[in-house]
Amino acid sequence: MSKPLILVTNDDGIVAPGIRALVEVATQLGEVVVVAPDSPQSGKGHAITIHDPLRLKKVKPFPGIEAWECSGTPVDCVKLAKHVVLKERKIDLCVSGINHGSNASINIIYSGTLSAAMEASLEGIKSIGFSLLDFSFDADFSPAQPWVREIMQFALAQPFPHGNLLNVNIPTSPIKGVRICRQAEARWVEEFVEGRDPNGQPYYWLSGKFINDDTAPDSDVLALDEIYISVVPSMHDLTNYKAMTGLKPLETLNVRVDEG
Repeated sequence: MSKPLILVTNDDGIVAPGIRALVEVATQLGEVVVVAPDSPQSGKGHAITIHDPLRLKKVKPFPGIEAWECSGTPVDCVKLAKHVVLKERKIDLCVSGINHGSNASINIIYSGTLSAAMEASLEGIKSIGFSLLDFSFDADFSPAQPWVREIMQFALAQPFPHGNLLNVNIPTSPIKGVRICRQAEARWVEEFVEGRDPNGQPYYWLSGKFINDDTAPDSDVLALDEIYISVVPSMHDLTNYKAMTGLKPLETLNVRVDEG
């Protein structure tokens, strides 16, 4: 039997330690192809490049692994992997990460890591975004790797009946286990620090605090606080279904346009 084809990508850039840790795991489970940004792309969300040409360059940061660096965003990487690098080949699993830092709760909206995985899921590919709760460049990914392997192995073996995307966040060790969670209702309270450049012109630097008022026992933030890996089944559909009924009166509007 042929090995499953695993696409590996990220948003921290192709030389980030997190993607190296993910490649090490993926090579144990299948044939690996890497397509990742040539520079850090954190916070890019689902951005795509439409006004500039995209460039792909074959590189060798991982011995024996086909790898390409891309000039675009994480989503661009997945699009090019699907339609250029792996054209006409079936991708069995796309894994993105391992991100340096949390992508729990509202962070999924901003995350390039999860947006890359989501783009693959839009193409019908099983996809997982992995994040470690350590923002440092020299973070230790080794305690997380066995858990990443087991989750990937599960994903390769099992159908995802109601979607293709998992958002997986991993606390720093010791890890107690895994919890299936929902996305916590948390938010960022932001502020901009103002400064002056050498020419006296003002600039603004984004800062803020992560606020979680969600105390329910099934949230991803609580699971992480209790040192469990959080696994959130996610999707691209942002419809607020609960609000639809209350908006039904809009369907009775009858606006007349004065043609005179």
